[in-house]
Amino acid sequence: MSSISTQMLGPIVGLNLWTLVIEGWMYSTRIPATIRAQKSGKLKMRPEMTKEEYNGALPANVRWKADNYNHLMEQPLQFYAISLVIAQLGRGNKVDLGLAWAYVGVRVVHSLVQCLTNKVPTRFSLFLASSGILAALTVRAGISVFGA
Repeated sequence: MSSISTQMLGPIVGLNLWTLVIEGWMYSTRIPATIRAQKSGKLKMRPEMTKEEYNGALPANVRWKADNYNHLMEQPLQFYAISLVIAQLGRGNKVDLGLAWAYVGVRVVHSLVQCLTNKVPTRFSLFLASSGILAALTVRAGISVFGA
């Protein structure tokens, strides 16, 4: 693989590391909140309990971390795939690498907004930005795969 192709793996690893940070943050807030809700009687764990019932017993700021973790399991999967395509082709360049790191950066900011304040208009703007970056990466990969 060329140097840029190898470097394209950096954003993949970076976003995966960030996802692990969010997972740790989620559990470090969710487990204590669950214990508190059980002790207060607000939550009684039952096998037939729905996700909505469970989430309803937890404070919103605790749920935000889990929601963000779930979001990091959605669209970023496309990012991982297209970044691997670019790396495998060996035809990536500094623009592709810059777009990949920009995607990671926007997703990190999106996570921080969702986990700390959950301001939906800001989150949505960041989601649109990340979607645009992902679209650009996909088009660039498509040109390499299918020719221009």
